[in-house]
Amino acid sequence: TKKDRAPREVQRLWQRPWLRTAGLGAGLVLTALLLWSSLGAEDGVAEVLARRGEVVAGRFIEVPCSEDYDSHRRFEGCTPRKCGRGVTDVVITREEAEQIRSIAEKGLSLGGSDGGASILDLHSGALSVGKHFVNLYRYFGDKIQNIFSEEDFQLYREVRQKVQLTIAEAFGISASSLHLTKPTFFSRINSTEARTAHDEYWHAHVDKVTYGSFDYTSLLYLSDYLEDFGGGRFVFMEEGTNKTVEPRAGRVSFFTSGSENLHRVEKVHWGTRYAITIAFSCNPDHGIEDPAFP
Repeated sequence: TKKDRAPREVQRLWQRPWLRTAGLGAGLVLTALLLWSSLGAEDGVAEVLARRGEVVAGRFIEVPCSEDYDSHRRFEGCTPRKCGRGVTDVVITREEAEQIRSIAEKGLSLGGSDGGASILDLHSGALSVGKHFVNLYRYFGDKIQNIFSEEDFQLYREVRQKVQLTIAEAFGISASSLHLTKPTFFSRINSTEARTAHDEYWHAHVDKVTYGSFDYTSLLYLSDYLEDFGGGRFVFMEEGTNKTVEPRAGRVSFFTSGSENLHRVEKVHWGTRYAITIAFSCNPDHGIEDPAFP
């Protein structure tokens, strides 16, 4: 019968080499598409603002400001009225990024978290050690002078100044109206399982909510996505369409700190991700000085 012949005809068709190959190829393509879709859907990322392999001279996207700034004292000519996010690879050289990373590596060699995220704050002296923080200046005393140099702190100041000028220019404000604020810190992230809440860096958050002093946030990346580590992309979270920045040594990513820039960092799956967060406030009462060589 026709019903009996159909399976035999299909079997004979699959015995033809060219058709069998074509069928297997189509199956592999479908599998690849499904895998790509599932990987891309981890964070709902639909757009890459800056890929690791490209050199971005300057890229800025303006977004509507949130109301977060209304609950804080406003400073005319500084408090964000123009909000957005930007990326540049031409402010800090890769050589400078390598030198800055060496500062982080030297400081973090004195301690490090038991979990996947370690912090070094040269301003307050905070250093991750095990499940806690210590003040490295008090804890290590004069030994610090054998770890860091005056040149390290001078470079740190110069990099901070360059980032500050970049933010001021992008948002059309005076650089002198921006005040470095806390916390400004190095971060080292790897794939080690979290041990404390401080290790859970991947949660979505708003900087202005987490740190009321923040008005403008910046990140200077000190290692390369997919070369030094996997995962660890920076994700701006938006309804329906998330956008990501792929870290590249020397890349500066900056943005206004309110809810218009809700964000998170993907979990690092392998390797080590280095970066420094440099934050600015419009309120001089929240300002901090550059760190000084002990």
